[in-house]
Amino acid sequence: MNLKINKKKFIYLISPNKVPKNFYKNLKLIFKTGKVSFFQLRLKYYSLKQKIIIGKKIRKICLKSKVKFIINDDPMLTLKLNADGCHIGQKDMNIRKAKKLLGKKIIGVTCHNSINLAKKAIKAKASYIAFGAFYPSSTKKTRYVASKKVLDKVRKLTKTPIVAIGGINPNNYKKLLLNKANFLAISGYIWKNKNYKPLQAIERLK
Repeated sequence: MNLKINKKKFIYLISPNKVPKNFYKNLKLIFKTGKVSFFQLRLKYYSLKQKIIIGKKIRKICLKSKVKFIINDDPMLTLKLNADGCHIGQKDMNIRKAKKLLGKKIIGVTCHNSINLAKKAIKAKASYIAFGAFYPSSTKKTRYVASKKVLDKVRKLTKTPIVAIGGINPNNYKKLLLNKANFLAISGYIWKNKNYKPLQAIERLK
């Protein structure tokens, strides 16, 4: 699927690993800011049944707010929830198999810091390609470090939308937007922020 790029809606919001109290209320408030293009459901500690219950609630909120609902690592759950698409890591289902399952749905691919992986994803017609981590992250262990040079090289190769991920906050996010990233994937800064509530945190990204 070809994605429309709206510079005002530059945030690709990823769920916390565990759904906290007031999560749905906070999600609605965040979406009202008009800054979020995608919401990815990434739940590591829930059963399939729980994921479906949570996913159905989120899908309704995403539909109402015109935010694309993406499932992490699980094309079958994407189908069960009729989500807008799926994000695939390098150890997950092959993009070609995922395309056969999901048809015209969005399929994003993790490329870490690799131009070679990006070329493969582009050739397979990924909807977007994701790179990172650009900065130290509290959400996931940083196994791969990406630099702004990677963004420059990839942008010369393709017009496929680029998602940047890893430790993004108000002090560094503009550098990535100015260096060819179309969307910024954010999780910990919103959901684990000790200084700001989720709505306040996202409002600082102007």
